[in-house]
Amino acid sequence: MDDKNNKAKTVQSVERALAIMDALAQEGSPMKLSSISKQLGLNISTVHRLLNTLMVWGYVEQDPYMGKYRLGIKSFEVGNKALYSLDIRSVAKPFLKKLVDKSNETANLAILVEGEVVYIDQVETHNIIKMFASPGTRGPSYCTGSGKALLASLNDYEINRLARSFSFQSYTDKTITNVEDLKKELSLIRKQGYSLDLGELEEDVRCVAAPVSNHEGKTVAAISLSGPQTRMSDEYLQDELIPLVIDTARQISHLMGWDDPPSY
Repeated sequence: MDDKNNKAKTVQSVERALAIMDALAQEGSPMKLSSISKQLGLNISTVHRLLNTLMVWGYVEQDPYMGKYRLGIKSFEVGNKALYSLDIRSVAKPFLKKLVDKSNETANLAILVEGEVVYIDQVETHNIIKMFASPGTRGPSYCTGSGKALLASLNDYEINRLARSFSFQSYTDKTITNVEDLKKELSLIRKQGYSLDLGELEEDVRCVAAPVSNHEGKTVAAISLSGPQTRMSDEYLQDELIPLVIDTARQISHLMGWDDPPSY
């Protein structure tokens, strides 16, 4: 359906009311009736009538002293609920598919649960040799790319608390086996904005991960690409995969309501 047909099906008064709310949101400070009227190209009586309706419903408020208009608490409540209703899996899914299309490696979406990394979605590579972690699979956070990306969002107190439950099992000779080394690694991850697993959990498996932020700037998930060392060389990681994963995490975070790059 084209824009012309979509336009024909809209209700003019609703369009205008939404335009008023959008103008108030973009302005960021209370506006005069005349300013709203001029900005939207609507006559003052029409704008005044619509503002009164929006005030009755709580979407707009009027300053009793200055007479200017601003968004009301109802607008905040609705917007806040909309942000919290976003399902990270449905938002991230198309991006996981794009990651696989661009890299032909397995893309994962993970969260942190009780100190463990939990994979909640995955799109597999088309390669015969692939890394597989079905949704719901748990793993040690201290030696996985996604796990470390998630742990890096925590402070030292939280890290110390969780570390008491870590086994710090040495899966390979590259595995982090104590909390002090883990903290050093997490400090580096915070600075660079991504994490790597270069054979820490499985000898010949590599992974790059980056954090996903919600509208409050809080890390809520991590996305990653994983594959065999034979395909994920140091050069390929640095030149292609790391920038790709960071940019994808940034795009998902934007859709989750965060305007700045994912950060710790």
